Amino acid sequence: MIFFILIAVIIVVVVYNYPRLNIITGFAAKNVCSCTFVADRKLKSIESEDNGFSPIKMAKNKIDFKEKSVTSTVFGLKKRKAIYREGLGCVLLPENAPKSEKNDAPNRNLTPIQKPFPYGNLEPKDTTFTNIDYDKLNKTIADAFDESLDSATKKTKAVLVIYKDQIIGEKYMEGYNKDTRLLGWSMTKSLTNTMFGILQKEKKFDIHKPAPVEEWQKDDRRKITTKDLLKMNSGLEWVEDYNTISDVTKMLFQAGNMTKSQINKSEKHKPNHFFNYSSGTTNLLSGILRKQFDSYQDYMDFPYKSFIDKMGMHSMIIETDCAGNYVLSSYGWATTRDWAKFGLLYLHNGNWDGDQILKESWVKYTQEPAPESDDRYSEQFWINKGGFYPNSPRDMYSANGYQGQRIFIIPSKDMVIVRLGYSERDAFDFDGMVSNIVASVK
Repeated sequence: MIFFILIAVIIVVVVYNYPRLNIITGFAAKNVCSCTFVADRKLKSIESEDNGFSPIKMAKNKIDFKEKSVTSTVFGLKKRKAIYREGLGCVLLPENAPKSEKNDAPNRNLTPIQKPFPYGNLEPKDTTFTNIDYDKLNKTIADAFDESLDSATKKTKAVLVIYKDQIIGEKYMEGYNKDTRLLGWSMTKSLTNTMFGILQKEKKFDIHKPAPVEEWQKDDRRKITTKDLLKMNSGLEWVEDYNTISDVTKMLFQAGNMTKSQINKSEKHKPNHFFNYSSGTTNLLSGILRKQFDSYQDYMDFPYKSFIDKMGMHSMIIETDCAGNYVLSSYGWATTRDWAKFGLLYLHNGNWDGDQILKESWVKYTQEPAPESDDRYSEQFWINKGGFYPNSPRDMYSANGYQGQRIFIIPSKDMVIVRLGYSERDAFDFDGMVSNIVASVK
């Protein structure tokens, strides 16, 4: 009798979730692959933490260490496979694709910079500030973590606080440390801002001109500028919902070329008159970016050569889709300290140890509100001008990612705060953490 009840339960679960099985197994395979081969994590930890939420936890995952691949299924159904490519990270193969296009990896300059953190790869200087209440600071950081995995609700993996270029607080969940690569999810969008800012500085691109998208040239979409895309003001149709079969989940877990997912969407609003957050837009920008280079190799090398390796963010990897495009919407990996370096680049108005990587005017422009965003969004960054975090500084802005990834940049306090984890919606009090950390500095 128990056997038949179990079978009935399985049937009900499968029937209910069948339309989403592609997404479930796709998410599971891609995440297990990247966590294993990019972040050097163990399957037990990945399944209980990163993939330990419904319905993703339904997937059964098998790792092939020889091939460097992961295959995931739910009760043997909807098998999906992700593979690792050296220098490129993991890619999820579309259902009917036997393999990914073979693409060259980016050329990297991984020579350690012989300076203390943050401007080099040596350990930071041991610095104590007399104006910091370290008891309050350390308690706030400790409170950001769960007491144990058995009672996990906050699900924080890492917190790092930098004040006046010095680390004043740093803590990791058990099993993680300063050398663990962590997925930034949509924090990767903010890297896109940097890339276009560099092209703008070098006068190789003008974001104010209509976006160079061939498919739009015969209709009103030809009026959409690259600036509109960067500010999520294109007016194009898009549904960003990670809990259903939506535009974003179909793109991330079914599309072979993610730069095309937004292109064929219809115009619902006039450009620059409606805010609609879209990961498809950022991947479209990745496709536009690719076309600015004479060769694929130049496109591959650009983010690393122009700022990532130059800043010593040697742990950072941006993964690509099957067609070789950077998935700038979602798939950037780096250590907590390297994510913090990225925040410092903006805190210092685009200057990195004397090298003006971005124009100061670009960084200022980056903080200007996108139209109709309720003063919450700027240009591939989120802002606090509208007081979304009511107790935190209004000049704060941030790179945000799914499941609570954050890089908070606070110019008025000369501070960068990084929090990485895997929290569900509203499960973490970011305003409380930030405001208490800020209050610890007198």
